[in-house]
Amino acid sequence: MIHAIAIDDEPLALSLISGYIRQTPFLNLAGEFDNPITAIEFLENHSVDLVFLDIQMPDLIGTDFARYIQNGPKIIFATAFEKFALEGFKLQAVDYLLKPFGYDEFLISANKAKKLIELEHREETTLESNDNFLFLKSEYKIRRINFDDIIYIEGMKDYVKVYLRTDPKPVLSINSLKTLEAKLPAKKFMRVHRSFIVNLNRVETIERFHIVFGKTLIPVGEAYKEQFQKFLDENFI
Repeated sequence: MIHAIAIDDEPLALSLISGYIRQTPFLNLAGEFDNPITAIEFLENHSVDLVFLDIQMPDLIGTDFARYIQNGPKIIFATAFEKFALEGFKLQAVDYLLKPFGYDEFLISANKAKKLIELEHREETTLESNDNFLFLKSEYKIRRINFDDIIYIEGMKDYVKVYLRTDPKPVLSINSLKTLEAKLPAKKFMRVHRSFIVNLNRVETIERFHIVFGKTLIPVGEAYKEQFQKFLDENFI
């Protein structure tokens, strides 16, 4: 089941799209909004897969809304203005419905979104790990990452950087550090900072609670010092 919301400041258009969502077996109407600001507040507390989005709206136009929620739900634009189509596709919208449209056109777009969401879900499941490696989606590819090759992982705002001994450049992936941490074997990896996970087998030098990897110094955060000290004590001679 794909959880979808509709956003349109025109009551008739909003009612039509919401009705189409209810009519579609694989869609669940999670919410309908005549104001994009209210929709943003909803998305902050609810998981949504797909947004049917008008463009010409007061307070916040649809394209700006789409930029705000990038890397979030998939978007299908539904608008009366053809001139925004190019910008919509630049924002990686699944489809662009030009008003007025019927249920047949709506269903074609919804099916496009369904196939894309299902494909990404299958790719995400490849992140499941075993004792030796995991598969990680990176830049439209799926990379096999051997645990022994990982030096450390850095968490950024919307993605992670995986630093490998076999690659001069880090592997970038749209994932959270928390998600990746859950897939790594706890005996081999440790979170030492809110922004860093290290491969314990690659730790060779520590200076004043900073782990040294070449010219890179990774701090051990206050919340993680006790756990890291326990690791040191267990392996100290």
